[in-house]
Amino acid sequence: MKIGYDGKRAVFNNTGLGNYSRLLIDVMSKRYPEHEYVLFSPAVQDNIRLKPLLERPNVRIETPDTAIGRASSSLWRIKGVTSQLTRSKVNLVHGLSGELPLNIGQSPIPTVVTIHDLIFRKFPECYKAIDREIYDYKFRNAANNASRVLAISECTKRDLVNEYKIDPDRIDVVYQGCHSQFKRTPADEEIKGIKAKYGLDRPYIITVGTIERRKNQIMSVRGVRGLPEDFDVVLVGRQTSYAKEIMQYIRQYNIGHRIKFLENVPFADLPALYAGAFCSSYTSRYEGFGIPVIESLAVGTPVIVATGSCLEEAGGPDIPAVDPDDVEEWVNTVKEFINYPSAHRNIAEKGKAYISRFSDLNMATGTMEVYDRALDGAPII
Repeated sequence: MKIGYDGKRAVFNNTGLGNYSRLLIDVMSKRYPEHEYVLFSPAVQDNIRLKPLLERPNVRIETPDTAIGRASSSLWRIKGVTSQLTRSKVNLVHGLSGELPLNIGQSPIPTVVTIHDLIFRKFPECYKAIDREIYDYKFRNAANNASRVLAISECTKRDLVNEYKIDPDRIDVVYQGCHSQFKRTPADEEIKGIKAKYGLDRPYIITVGTIERRKNQIMSVRGVRGLPEDFDVVLVGRQTSYAKEIMQYIRQYNIGHRIKFLENVPFADLPALYAGAFCSSYTSRYEGFGIPVIESLAVGTPVIVATGSCLEEAGGPDIPAVDPDDVEEWVNTVKEFINYPSAHRNIAEKGKAYISRFSDLNMATGTMEVYDRALDGAPII
């Protein structure tokens, strides 16, 4: 079987959707080597994290095969790629980031689309109006026209049913795992070296993710004032204008010596950064799944999450979940970790056991089951 993927994110993005795209192609091409996996991308770009996949005999990239497609890559992704998919004799198409070609319904090729979240509908104030309209149009069109919809969590499935009235019987939930680099415990010397590299010489609480309002990093910054003086907070991620608000708070309460911003951190450094932390904090107001929760637990570091979306689903029933506006609850949770080391270890151990379900094998077999359902049913036209 030849499976065609929207490969733009896998080629050009090094976080988020790019990570998901590469991980899926990785686990599918390893688990089912008898199939061919073709990434349809508007162009080719050197990507060190994609290169190992392209070295496999069953994975390759196709770029626009017409002059018009090469001249207008955006139009090619929206419509032109559909005829190329037909010429390439693809048996199934999988849109990895909430999109399918707008005219894919005119093709007999079965389709699957992964929807990660509908955050732009839940928190519209976090997006420009034009971006909201584009996302809404593309996601709604893809969800309505795909043979099967793949949701990355039960939370996202509920949102698709409630927001777009998609038949729940057409939606399959397939959890993703995290990169293989998080599936080993970093050695003490490695952790020591990473701490030295970033100047981390005191106990710290780590939060990983784009520093933006929805992710609510201000909670840990506010909370550190209620913790022992030798505890710091480390914010890892790309900064948006929200970081200015955090910095203003830091200046107001003179806690700059306890807050460290780390931007452009190499992906390879993350496991040791997590492992060196006292605990991890991911108090985002809304997520489609919450990969940092799994990454933290995978290396043995307990995590505190926020209630209200999918984060409890990602971390399991034993991880502490706090109201995203209740700083006192967050502080008390960290203090419990400090005062009761056995509770700290217990959360880490139970969380690590829980996330074993988010395995490469389960991701691959679950996705192939979705493909089988798409191939068994007639495409929606």
